[in-house]
Amino acid sequence: MRDDEQLIPDDALTVVDVLGADGVAPDPARDRGAVNRLLTGDGANLITFSFAPGQSWPDHQAAHPITVQCLAGTLDFTVGKRTVRLDPGVVVHLKERVLHRVDCPADAADPVNVLLLTMLTGERH
Repeated sequence: MRDDEQLIPDDALTVVDVLGADGVAPDPARDRGAVNRLLTGDGANLITFSFAPGQSWPDHQAAHPITVQCLAGTLDFTVGKRTVRLDPGVVVHLKERVLHRVDCPADAADPVNVLLLTMLTGERH
């Protein structure tokens, strides 16, 4: 073991298996996607939203800046009149208190479409 490794506290590293976490599957009988808070950590919260085709998360705001990214499937992220197609690998950053919505296209090929929200809180826990 290197000397500098001894200085790292055990709680300095958190690992989250986002797609393996409970709560990833949406309930197709609902209009909205499923939500699951995975982590409340220093500086950021990680939250997944999973959608079946045709589901949405209607207009809302976040109290903190956020990033959103699609981990599986296809989602549409709308701010005002601008809609960004979120496919895996596309990341959007949004300032706090900006009205936005998320929609899963009715013709989405995947039965489960997963959004990872990172809420940039800046808080210490």
